[in-house]
Amino acid sequence: MTAQSCILKDCYSCDWAIFSQENHWPVDLPPSQRTKKSKLAPPRLFFSPIAGSLAIWRPSKRRRALDRASKRLLDSELPGADLAVEYLRDKYTNNLTSGTIKEAGYLTLSFLTFLERTDSNIFAITRQDISAFVEYEQDRGLKINSVRARLRGVYTFLDFLIELKILSFEIMHKKLRLKLPAVLPKAIPTEDINSLLAAITKVRDRAMILLLLRTGMRIGELLNVKIADIILPEKKILIYLGEKNFQGRVAYFSEDAEIALRDWLKMRNKEKEYLFYSRSREKISYVAAWSVMKKCLERAGLSGKGYSLHCLRHTFATDMLNAGLRLEVLQQLLGHQSIEITKRYAVLSDTTRENEYFKAMSIIEQGAQHEPHRVSSQLQAVFEEKKLFSTHTKKLPE
Repeated sequence: MTAQSCILKDCYSCDWAIFSQENHWPVDLPPSQRTKKSKLAPPRLFFSPIAGSLAIWRPSKRRRALDRASKRLLDSELPGADLAVEYLRDKYTNNLTSGTIKEAGYLTLSFLTFLERTDSNIFAITRQDISAFVEYEQDRGLKINSVRARLRGVYTFLDFLIELKILSFEIMHKKLRLKLPAVLPKAIPTEDINSLLAAITKVRDRAMILLLLRTGMRIGELLNVKIADIILPEKKILIYLGEKNFQGRVAYFSEDAEIALRDWLKMRNKEKEYLFYSRSREKISYVAAWSVMKKCLERAGLSGKGYSLHCLRHTFATDMLNAGLRLEVLQQLLGHQSIEITKRYAVLSDTTRENEYFKAMSIIEQGAQHEPHRVSSQLQAVFEEKKLFSTHTKKLPE
């Protein structure tokens, strides 16, 4: 047996049986002939005695997700199931993750099933069908974020069918939009941050929590940091691929985070590639990182306040805005694609507004003289700008 290759990695599972029969590649070993001491990989396969290289096909996680989702769709025999399979294959070709392919497969199957139950199909879909699907998902008790994500997935599927000229572009006219509730980011107050840092007992844990707090990195981004990504003299970490926006950026850290990081670098295993690792894994998992945070919160007496690892990112953004950092700079540090997302922190952290309120209220409480009918020129300018901006956001007449 000579060198092995994975030349079937670009083939779908439906083609594998044909290839194995014609080329003497792995075939099923009868149960009576299987042995516990067999070293074949996988154990239930054997190879026909042919000279030369033997090709072994081990499908990737993405391929397995694609095959499973495609099989469920084709087995359903729903109208448009074959188009949904092509949609999933397009996602696979574009190198999307297995989770994305799996979720897209589940969504398209549930959407096609709903259309059949309502005596409709994908070829005669209307805006009312999409609206009915949204109502159906809401009646199931899904949260608004989940319903909104599923609606976005439906429109992505429809857009794919429009590109294939299966549907008309008119279906995208007046797209349904669900308004999200205004949820403020949850930042940790200064006194609780001090209690949390005081409760950290391990060098590695201090480096991890301080880096999250001082860089604003997502926990997934920090766990993917390698030693080669750290430029210690310049106090920065290179993030080559953002966890959500798939864009690279630079994260900077403070002096206290640098001290904690240097202490960890002195005692960590020099042969490990990733900054944070465990005994059995090359890098620690999110569950392990959350376990560290959870234990520190318990020791600090903060376990009942609902803090999470992501709250450290919110705290970083809030503290930076309170210190006078410009909003567009914070957007780049956090890796937000839209500045509208970053503006949520401005609502939470506008200390200027707070100071101005208490300053004015103290004057009122002291009974100082003021002119109630006098118009403030600065305030009037703000109102005029607000009015001018609102005229551009109004819906244009059809």
